[in-house]
Amino acid sequence: MQRENEVQHVFLVGAKSLGAYGGYETFVYKLTEYHQNKTNIKYHVACKANGDGCMDETKVDGVTRSNDHEFEFHNAHCFKIDIPQIGPAQAIYYDVAALKACCKYIKKHRIKHPIVYIMACRIGPFAGHFYKEIHKLGGTVYLNPDGHEWMRAKWSAPIRKYWKISEQMMVKYCDLAICDSVNIEKYIHECYDGKGIKGRNPKTTFIAYGADLTLSKLADDDEKLVNWYKENGLTKKDYYLVVGRFVPENSFEVMIREFMKSKSKKNFAIITNVNEKFLNELEEKLHFKSDKRIKFVGTVYDQELLKKIRENAYAYFHGHTVGGTNPSLIEALGSTDLNLLVDVSFNKEVAEDCALYWSCKPGSLAKLIDKADQMSADQITEMGWRAKKRVAEEYTWDKICGQYEDVFLKYKKN
Repeated sequence: MQRENEVQHVFLVGAKSLGAYGGYETFVYKLTEYHQNKTNIKYHVACKANGDGCMDETKVDGVTRSNDHEFEFHNAHCFKIDIPQIGPAQAIYYDVAALKACCKYIKKHRIKHPIVYIMACRIGPFAGHFYKEIHKLGGTVYLNPDGHEWMRAKWSAPIRKYWKISEQMMVKYCDLAICDSVNIEKYIHECYDGKGIKGRNPKTTFIAYGADLTLSKLADDDEKLVNWYKENGLTKKDYYLVVGRFVPENSFEVMIREFMKSKSKKNFAIITNVNEKFLNELEEKLHFKSDKRIKFVGTVYDQELLKKIRENAYAYFHGHTVGGTNPSLIEALGSTDLNLLVDVSFNKEVAEDCALYWSCKPGSLAKLIDKADQMSADQITEMGWRAKKRVAEEYTWDKICGQYEDVFLKYKKN
């Protein structure tokens, strides 16, 4: 338990950076932002120094650089890890190197009772080693088990098998698993009860992701927005939107194929960091470049602009089939009135009756798009009101960060 007047040091491992498009990156950005004025919590954040998803801190306002590999942001100590280009093993290398850096820092600065919060289950074979090392240093290990990494389509069968075994080992060697979905928490107990150290059940708690419900500061005639629309051939309320990582399990193939089948006169704007290999595969299958409605519009790092683009979309697609509570879904529910979600338990847990649902079966989404195009303004406004009410009650960052503060400051290690 956190002692009175002592600072609780929390080390965050697993996000590529602060504020990129991934769920963990958004989470770390918001957590450090909301807690930056707390005097009783100090965050230490591992960031990639190079490669996919790395952060160039020199282009971010509010950063104070200590040296080439350390900087302060949101009052958090951020340290960069150099990653060799070794394919899929990069993710494992990154977490192992980050944990080594955490242990070294804890030892050097003689930090008392640190918490090391590992996000995702990538380093199972090393979990026991770091669990013992961190415990020797007087610390505790928390884990966010993520959402079924072993099911992601981008991995080959042997790598999927590794992720599943890794998940089992990491759940075994943690003091607390913080699950971002009720369904994930249920799954952890169904699979791993009785399989912990000395046959114990994993200790778990549920904390979701959050969303920001404040409206964008940009007006419809703001130069930034007007120029973005002009560059991409879009207008307010005349486009469907998706924002997310460009990976197979996010259903890009289904969304593009079905939109092409639909009768919609609207555009489909895709905000993502494009993977050329996957893009070329989709073009070979779908020939989407022949459909002028399909628009890959690149990335948008300006948060106010992105929020305004979300608010002005006619509807939002969410195709994530793997994972727990997804930040981009909650952000969509909080900003876009009409949301069309792939029908999986994680999405239904979050959105309930505040969205429309489609399956990956041929024709399902195309039919739903045509139905959505015929909805009245009043029907869409009603959907939006219900969605925002749900987010305001369950998924605000204020609530989520408050729950994390409680866990970090009050949780007792048994």
